[in-house]
Amino acid sequence: MPVKNRIAEFQPEIAAWRQDLHAHPELRFDLPRTTAKVASLLRAFGVDEITEGIGQSGIVAVIKGRKSGSGRVIGFRADMDALPILEATGLPHASTSAGKMHACGHDGHTSILLGAAKYLAETRNFDGTVVLAFQPAEEGGGGARAMVADGLMDRWGIQEIYGLHNMPDLPTGHFAIKPGPLLAAADFFEITVRGKGGHGAMPHQVNDTTLAAAAVVMALQQVVSRNVPALNPAVVSVCGFATDTMAHNVIPDSVLLTGTVRTLDVATKKLIVQRIAEIATSTAQAYGAVAELDYQDGVLPTINAEDQTAFAIQAAQTVAGTVKTDIEPSMGGEDFAEMLAERPGAFILLGNGASAGLHHPKYEFNDEAIPAGCSWFATLAEQRMPL
Repeated sequence: MPVKNRIAEFQPEIAAWRQDLHAHPELRFDLPRTTAKVASLLRAFGVDEITEGIGQSGIVAVIKGRKSGSGRVIGFRADMDALPILEATGLPHASTSAGKMHACGHDGHTSILLGAAKYLAETRNFDGTVVLAFQPAEEGGGGARAMVADGLMDRWGIQEIYGLHNMPDLPTGHFAIKPGPLLAAADFFEITVRGKGGHGAMPHQVNDTTLAAAAVVMALQQVVSRNVPALNPAVVSVCGFATDTMAHNVIPDSVLLTGTVRTLDVATKKLIVQRIAEIATSTAQAYGAVAELDYQDGVLPTINAEDQTAFAIQAAQTVAGTVKTDIEPSMGGEDFAEMLAERPGAFILLGNGASAGLHHPKYEFNDEAIPAGCSWFATLAEQRMPL
């Protein structure tokens, strides 16, 4: 039995939706074409309710089962936005918008949830209510938080919520999941190092911000190795180093460092923020400069609830026959965490097969994974809310 036969029948139709979304990527909250297509398809399926503009441009749809005696309300979520990347796949359905690309598979996630919606609206083999959340701005825009703030959980009475994400190099249509922390909190920082610039030939007359900033970069590499317990995963990466001049013989007045912090728990995050501030300040001071830290909280860690993970595993086993559960947490971030912070739920990984990595210009979502993804959502609804 792996995949539901009815879903397998309309896999080509779902793939066509996916490829159309791929050809017309849109960013963050600015999703007029994407949301219009999603809403149009949902209406054609005959869902019971559609509400647009949740969290600026999110869509919430409701499908009621044949019975409602259980009183159970389960949420399913998919993300809709693309990335500001120039596509290099050369595919017939490649992006028609230069500099925009579905390089993370959100076109696939949206299409999978649409496929599940079509099946569930047609069959309604469950006792309860399914709430579908089509989310904008997962890629750094805070779309999940915006939908939660707009009442996603309370207005629709969601009791638990589930989502999925494709995973390159996991066999196509296979699943992987673990309880507890699955993905990291993703924060960002900027450190401005200020001093007195001047002529590169006379460094003794300046406070060399380039040297001070370089020392700060090197010192920050010791935050994790010398402050965080070795068995506690954490990452501090300085990813940008920019000065206010490109001249070969000018020492700049200021240098801007940009970077990211990834952690799996709040205590580690607090420690790292404290140490970044202390190390940046004192290191710059040792070189006669001043460092200013601007720390920006990003998404929370993605933490799967124990019970809901078990339900997700059961559905995945029904669909795929086996589920990989001995996986390590990834230090990537996912703003579905904001929804999991409001309601118990689980986030599962769906195999994309051999493909380019996520966020790569040559990445392509594997349409062969669609039936498994759709079937997982549908099976989860039927198993959690049996007739």
